[in-house]
Amino acid sequence: MAGGTSKKVYAAQARAHTRKIKAKPTSLLPLPSAMIAPIAVALAVGFLGWAYQALKPPPPKICGSPDGPPITSPRVKLSDGRHLAYRESGVPKEEAKYKIIVVHGFDSSKDLALPVPQELIEELKIYILFFDRAGYGDSDPYPSRSVKSEAFDIQELADQLQIGSKFYVIGISMGAYPIWSCLKYIPHRLSGASLVVPFVHYWWPIFPANLSREAFKTLPSSYQRSFRIAHYTPWLFYWWMTQTWFPSLMTERGTMFGDQDLEILKSLLEAPSVGQEKIKQQGVYESLHRDILAGYAKWEFDLLDINNPFPENDGAVHIWQGYADRIIPFKLNRYISEKLPWIRYHEVADGGHLMFFKSETCEAILRALLLG
Repeated sequence: MAGGTSKKVYAAQARAHTRKIKAKPTSLLPLPSAMIAPIAVALAVGFLGWAYQALKPPPPKICGSPDGPPITSPRVKLSDGRHLAYRESGVPKEEAKYKIIVVHGFDSSKDLALPVPQELIEELKIYILFFDRAGYGDSDPYPSRSVKSEAFDIQELADQLQIGSKFYVIGISMGAYPIWSCLKYIPHRLSGASLVVPFVHYWWPIFPANLSREAFKTLPSSYQRSFRIAHYTPWLFYWWMTQTWFPSLMTERGTMFGDQDLEILKSLLEAPSVGQEKIKQQGVYESLHRDILAGYAKWEFDLLDINNPFPENDGAVHIWQGYADRIIPFKLNRYISEKLPWIRYHEVADGGHLMFFKSETCEAILRALLLG
């Protein structure tokens, strides 16, 4: 009896103890203090590793390197060792009366096809020099790329190809900020300049705060965020442009074209220019991202610091702005022309962002630049 009773008592105590253990959720059991620190360190290291990978752009695939694309264009070697790829068009430079350097815009290259009538080229004896800006196409990337460096790349390219002491420049869209740089740093080399649907910097001191704010708000929120990040926190820009949580500049570009732009874009897509597939071949960061970062960085000068490069009226600076351009607010370029009265301002009533690719508009721009 005693032994049996003892066994029953022990069994009852065991069952009670088991119920106590089961009643207490294991998830609420406190971790030993010795385990907390290693787990926190592991989480922190994991987060830092993820952040490092997310923020760090991949290395460029430089043309001619073992892992890079082949060099398929003629290039000049600059004084700092970089190479710029170029393309020549029009009459031979030795026979040319007018020599023009065309600066391509965002997500474009030296291979863009301008609808310049052949009759006009022969009539006026025009030589046109296109080139890939740093990081685009076959031109070497440049980590120190800036507004200022763009002007001196243009000057050195002209000297290497011996096109003369003076030349005309045309900048299209994002390719207009190098033209502002030319007007500031190498005005003595210019015969004339045209800024077509030109880039605007919403933080330029020339603009009254209310005007730039009003114009900025006409942009999609994805554009606003992208430009703010490029200006204020450039170290975040690669992550922002590659993340998929929120729409960015690249995901909403198609929504910015008006009816005229869409018609022009359709015709361009039906007959794409040779070489357009090479635009981003060395890396999206080295071409597109660095372009935006250079443009929206804090500039070393304000537009009001630029003096009239042609005080004797032996040349002119033109701005061509489309009233229907949804990407570049017309009010800002109109204001610039009012503050810099030596600029000849042309506003095209039905012009969109791609208006330069209409033959009649392209011809008008060239005739105004070369013939006044």
